[in-house]
Amino acid sequence: MAFLRFVTLWVVLVVAWTVPTGAMEKGQAAGGGRLEKATFAGGCFWCMEPPFDALNGVVSTTSGYTGGQVKNPTYEQVSAGITGHAESVQVLFDPAKVSYGKLLEVFWRNIDPLAVNRQFCDTGSQYRTAIFYHNEVQKRLAEDAKRRLEKERGWRIATDIVPAKEFYPAEEYHQDYYRKNPVRYKLYRFNCGRDQRLRELWG
Repeated sequence: MAFLRFVTLWVVLVVAWTVPTGAMEKGQAAGGGRLEKATFAGGCFWCMEPPFDALNGVVSTTSGYTGGQVKNPTYEQVSAGITGHAESVQVLFDPAKVSYGKLLEVFWRNIDPLAVNRQFCDTGSQYRTAIFYHNEVQKRLAEDAKRRLEKERGWRIATDIVPAKEFYPAEEYHQDYYRKNPVRYKLYRFNCGRDQRLRELWG
């Protein structure tokens, strides 16, 4: 699967006419209100953007790297597992329209919370799951949600809940990948077994 992903990325780089991310507007804050950030790691960041983009109140999603030690990391460095970073998605949202609790619900339903240092076909700490909280309220809500899931499902959840660190946006060709390259995205997602495993976990 790693080879499939490499080939997919190579094709994207060759196709120079791909539509830039900036060409897509994703909304405005309600009444000019204050926006908030949420940051999640759920394996392949290509696959974590779509479920958040579908929410009313989400202004933007950005694929990137966080949780590690290397400044301004590249995809090649992160994917090699030498930076300590995890592939992540940062969500800019309007709390007047969508709650952080709802973002947490979407996050859980789109990951395998039982997997340690991997997600689906991608292995290594760079594909670990994590909730990077930006304030004490987010921390409390995330910890409450994790405890509730463990109690209801009888699971031992591997997802970390840790303070947000500096977030480094990924290279432009990774942003909105599912919109720019829908066929290649669906091929990767299917071959990685992501949806099959999510159905096993969540029904």
